[in-house]
Amino acid sequence: MSARPERYAVVAALVVLAVAGLGALLGGLGLWRPWLVLPLIVAVALGAVRLTRGLPRIPLDRVSIVSLVMVTALTALGYGATHAEQVLPRRDAGSNLQAAVSLALTGSRVVAVDPAAIGAPASVEVPGVTLASPAFYAVGPVEDPAIQPQFPVGPAAVLSLGVWAGEVAGGLTPAFLPAPLAMAFAVLAIGLLAATALGGRAGPVVAAAVALTFPVLHTGRSTYSEPFAALTLAAGLLCLALAARDRSPRAALLAGVLVGGTTLIRIDALREVFLVALVAGLYALRTAPWTRHLLVGLAGSTGLGLLAAAVLSPRYLADISGSFVPLVAGGLLACGATAGLFVLGARGRSPVGPSWLPHATGAAVVLVGLGLATRPLWQVVRQSPDDPGSRVVAGLQLRQGLPVDGGRTYAERTVEWLSWWVGPIALGIALVVLAAAVSTATRRWQRGDPPPWAGPLLVAAASTALTLWRPAITPDHPWAERRLVIAVALVAVLVVAAAAWLVDRPWPSPLRLTAAAAVIVALFAPTVAASWPHLGDRVEQGSPAAVDEACTAFAEGDVALMVDARAANEWPQVLRGRCGVPALSTTAGLRADATALAGAVEQVRTAVEAQGHRLVLVAAESPETIVELTGAEPTVAVDRTVLEDDRLLERRPDSLVPLRIALWTSSVQP
Repeated sequence: MSARPERYAVVAALVVLAVAGLGALLGGLGLWRPWLVLPLIVAVALGAVRLTRGLPRIPLDRVSIVSLVMVTALTALGYGATHAEQVLPRRDAGSNLQAAVSLALTGSRVVAVDPAAIGAPASVEVPGVTLASPAFYAVGPVEDPAIQPQFPVGPAAVLSLGVWAGEVAGGLTPAFLPAPLAMAFAVLAIGLLAATALGGRAGPVVAAAVALTFPVLHTGRSTYSEPFAALTLAAGLLCLALAARDRSPRAALLAGVLVGGTTLIRIDALREVFLVALVAGLYALRTAPWTRHLLVGLAGSTGLGLLAAAVLSPRYLADISGSFVPLVAGGLLACGATAGLFVLGARGRSPVGPSWLPHATGAAVVLVGLGLATRPLWQVVRQSPDDPGSRVVAGLQLRQGLPVDGGRTYAERTVEWLSWWVGPIALGIALVVLAAAVSTATRRWQRGDPPPWAGPLLVAAASTALTLWRPAITPDHPWAERRLVIAVALVAVLVVAAAAWLVDRPWPSPLRLTAAAAVIVALFAPTVAASWPHLGDRVEQGSPAAVDEACTAFAEGDVALMVDARAANEWPQVLRGRCGVPALSTTAGLRADATALAGAVEQVRTAVEAQGHRLVLVAAESPETIVELTGAEPTVAVDRTVLEDDRLLERRPDSLVPLRIALWTSSVQP
């Protein structure tokens, strides 16, 4: 694959997708074991290399290739050297890691719990006592309980390879590295996509801009699902552009497989799936036979992703039904429209629309952009105050001295969020270029020769607009920046496109080069300034050591019971998965009643001791609850301070803040 960086990006994406698919199949069967999985991954990688031999070539000179490879390598090394260490499932990064630990060490996606080890069924029949914890559901009857992780299996499957490596090397560090590597390859794919549309020299510039932008930097250093989804989506859109350029059925099939298969990693990738389906329909109107291969790959891999979610994460789908059902409904409408476009194309009916259509589409882009940017002037977005996210927002508002209105989602300020990281000038340039590009693509589509970049542009632009309209995330920063990964990549491509256009103007060299440089500076200056304070961030560095200390506080035969809120939210799955300690938790309702809590502890102790085990109480907020329950001072198992992300609602974060990780334990005497 020498001098074929497009193949590196696509092969990496195919391997990630294959690992996710194998995780769904073998993890669902309880067969996720190194002796079986690793040879299969090697075989898949060799197959991916062979499959990409027929991929159309991107004409790149040596300087562009070397520059792209250097940006990719520096991204991987930089992100890897400063990777986050989010072990506790306080947010999705820690939840994904714990799901990976569970999958790697048990071989199964849904993990059975030995009833005798926790004193079941008597212990879990106590009102307010549960096996569940955030991101990990308790499923099955009390006589045969099990734990079901929340999110799609893809990220856990990929990260579990690092967990296995850590079992050999000692420690969890290898488990944190797949995400930075995946995001580096995503940056490569985005750079290659820019090179396909704008010329080879634009690729490294776009790749560098994307890698330096904080939403990508922050997300790529953590065990979120976004790094893996960014890789498969970017590689899929790259294949889509190559399919349109060279009328390549193989590239089209790969595009469909990669975009549709992203549902194995993030279920909300259905949005991009439906947008690609619409693109296929629009190309079909222009008699592009390769679109059938695109739809075959898209339908097949999306079907597998949805099947895996339905079988392995049904509780998660039920929890997000408020957003999932409308997404599916909108997708069905998109599929209906796609089918209609294919029928028209098959019958030779290819309407071109009125001559003013290109101007109308360009104007519509400007209106949508201005509407999104001005939303704070005419809209305040709220959700139900009873939503759990509303309670989180209300607490943040109280601590930050803001008016308490927990129902606010701050979704009307998403363009402001984006401007924090790329600057308002770059946003303005990007909007103008996007309007011009959409107008040009419409005009060329009317002539019957839509440009190869039209499909990826439509998908990225529509996805960005939908995200900016409804980010669907708790609006504390930098947590919410995860939603901006596609948006910042789109802005980078559009701004570099403006610079490329200026370079090609028939003006005197000093003038056009100065103008192009000014545009590039308008992107890089605010990007670097905003990201600079975060370049050396090590989010929650030291958490793995804290967990290792916690593990040593328990002896064989101990059963842990979480007795305060923070212990219940953060530690059950960590102790169960990483430490191998059977763990139970208490609900908020039980903890609110001191008498009921004491009675429940006694009932659980009796049930556990009847099976020959010892009950150990665990607190993570303070030792007070244990003192009240036992009358004795507990043992300090962990007492460390790490640095975590700040949680801000109305301004850009610029530093990390201290987070104390403490754990107190005490056995319960009769």
